Amino acid sequence: MIRVLLADDQKLIRAGFRALLDAEENVDVVGEAANGQEAIELARELLPDVVLLDIQMPVMDGIEATAAIAADPALAGVHVVILTNFGLDEYVFSALRAGAAGFLLKDTDPGDLVHAVGVVMRGDALLSPGITRRLISEFVTRPPLTLPPGEANLLTAREREAVALVARGLTNAEIAQSMVVSPFTAKTHVSRAMTKLGARDRAQLVVFAYESGLVRAKG
Repeated sequence: MIRVLLADDQKLIRAGFRALLDAEENVDVVGEAANGQEAIELARELLPDVVLLDIQMPVMDGIEATAAIAADPALAGVHVVILTNFGLDEYVFSALRAGAAGFLLKDTDPGDLVHAVGVVMRGDALLSPGITRRLISEFVTRPPLTLPPGEANLLTAREREAVALVARGLTNAEIAQSMVVSPFTAKTHVSRAMTKLGARDRAQLVVFAYESGLVRAKG
């Protein structure tokens, strides 16, 4: 059973997402929050597996709430998925750096919503193809982030290869095929890279890969 917390200041939107998720046998909506502060408090109280979190909310916005959840050791098993009306803007980068596991547009298909919950539970990054394309495009035009010297050198050659493939959107199975290794070995490379870089999840590996220059977007 996947435990989900909904956080959105619009009650009708929360009701809509709850109706979709409650229809699934393996999903349990354990709570609803109307702002970021409530989301943090309920996350600590209820320990959900996934928090579906709106960006623009009163009292505390979704970026601040994401950062607070990601920074709390007691909530290490909580995955934040940002709900947004925007295809891509500065919120995306801020939320990824804050610790969001991915993004969903609010007009996403019901089936995609349910699938998304399962994706983040597996520890995979959730970036829709449309958001990924614009994310990569943005990295082409913005200056690279200044990273601590030698940070990329923490990784072995195979770990760097695995991170680059994560940034291209490949799953562990696809990474294994590309690197000609077992799925377990591919997962190990990704996990070790996350540990060395202090990345909370694969979404943050994507940010690291582009901002460090490990991967460069074409065009």
